Amino acid sequence: MPDPRSPKDTFITVYGRKPVLEALDDSDLRVDKVIVAEGLRGDPVRAILDAARDRGVPVQRASAHRVKVLAGNGRHDQGVLADVVAPRMLPVTEFVEALAPDTAAAVLVLDRVTNPANVGMILRSATAAGVDGVLLARRGLPSIDPLVVKASAGVAFRAPVLRSGTVEEGCLVLREAGFTLYGLDAGGDPLLDATLPVRVALVLGNETDGLSDTVRPLLDGVLGIPMHGGVESLGVASAGAVAAFELTRRGPR
Repeated sequence: MPDPRSPKDTFITVYGRKPVLEALDDSDLRVDKVIVAEGLRGDPVRAILDAARDRGVPVQRASAHRVKVLAGNGRHDQGVLADVVAPRMLPVTEFVEALAPDTAAAVLVLDRVTNPANVGMILRSATAAGVDGVLLARRGLPSIDPLVVKASAGVAFRAPVLRSGTVEEGCLVLREAGFTLYGLDAGGDPLLDATLPVRVALVLGNETDGLSDTVRPLLDGVLGIPMHGGVESLGVASAGAVAAFELTRRGPR
């Protein structure tokens, strides 16, 4: 069974004094709460507390260890974090339940993509292209943290992120909802020539190993982006951008 809804399906946790202050200063973002390590003082902390007060954002104090645990980062949290509401983030189960019957939909799935910069750039490209969702499993991929947010140029906060416990669980949910799953691999049939179904998900593999052995059996086929000029393949972020715009270029399928 898919995991129940988690806070990570609702919030993006931002840590570090500058990222937290930037989130509080952005009126387009809704900050749920700020957590500051006990005993933390200084002008940067005072600026965060003042900004939170001005916006009416609750501030909680916690031990430095607790802040590190909540941030999920032991070196760069600087004793402060904020939970920012991501309005388009939701569990993949809720996404498919909200689709009207026979509605066309296109989704990108990240299969153990490990570089936060690649995750952020894919979120930016997919959001710009108008893809319906990007499946990011909570396990096996980087957290949506300041590195991902920076690489997305802030788009991660409003990207259509779909959450699942693992990528395999998410793929099964999509399949049960009528999605055809294709892996994206340099050796696949040309994506640009493929006839795509009404509901389609393209799976992007790991930067080094490509599509994982546990996801491959769930695929209905493998598609590729034609290469010229002696280029063997694109990086996963570039391939994701091409795939995202190709899916939306076709319009309703």
